[in-house]
Amino acid sequence: MNYYDEIKNILIDNEIYKRVKDYSKNRNELENYHNVGKLLVAAGKHYGEGIVKEYSKKLTKEIGKGYDISNLKRMRQFYIIIQKGVAMPHQLSWSHILSLLPINNINEINYYIDISKRLNLSYRQLRERIKLHEYERLDENTKRKLIIKEGINVTDNIKQPIIIKNKYNTNNISEKMLKQLILEDIDEFLNELGEGFTYVGNEYTIKIGNVYNYIDILLFNYLYNCFIVIELKVTELKKEHIGQIHTYMNYIDKNIKSLHQNKTIGIIIVKKDNQFIMEYCSDLRIYRTTYKLI
Repeated sequence: MNYYDEIKNILIDNEIYKRVKDYSKNRNELENYHNVGKLLVAAGKHYGEGIVKEYSKKLTKEIGKGYDISNLKRMRQFYIIIQKGVAMPHQLSWSHILSLLPINNINEINYYIDISKRLNLSYRQLRERIKLHEYERLDENTKRKLIIKEGINVTDNIKQPIIIKNKYNTNNISEKMLKQLILEDIDEFLNELGEGFTYVGNEYTIKIGNVYNYIDILLFNYLYNCFIVIELKVTELKKEHIGQIHTYMNYIDKNIKSLHQNKTIGIIIVKKDNQFIMEYCSDLRIYRTTYKLI
């Protein structure tokens, strides 16, 4: 079999098809690069690793730029990860794929492919999530659910820790400062929590007896049809934090949520975790995570 001629013909066809501006463009490009990768693997087994360098020189001379050794190796790597269990991501661009190739964990690659498709992430948005190690910050039980395709709940996609961009020249910030950082970049904060979250308000006022109380941030999740109470603490998790957020959750359930909505979820975001306190928290609707300033 003449591997070089097969590769050359595929790439010439691909150069022509690149000029077609329609939805099938990405699909065609990925399939072509996948097929080139397959041929490169076969050629390497037959002729040895040096064949990539030889093919690169000839392709660059006969077709043009874009087929240096690195790019041909990326096509080969793309084919290999598909063979290892990554579903062909037709909706994504080659730029998306290049962002994923440095990742060794197949489950992690599948996670980023799935979230890119569902949220229509640009390749720049995808790179930012990879840079912030989003998958690595998921709970191990969530990763297990994703692998076996088990249904997840509202708190499964909350990152640990939550990443918050810090404009202040100090890590010693107050709760007011922490809340301000979140509100100034509310979209990123909602992404850190997962999917389906919408902003309702901050310093949300509720009246318990004759005393006014203020919920740090109130959200609603339209996927799980429930309110989310967020409490921010710049200290270690303490037992009184559990009682406070539980009171707020019960208030929302009694006075604000409608009959067709699910019970309220509480999320405590703290500077430092204390897992022993959570062991004695009987309400599974209360979740805690930590924050990290960058």
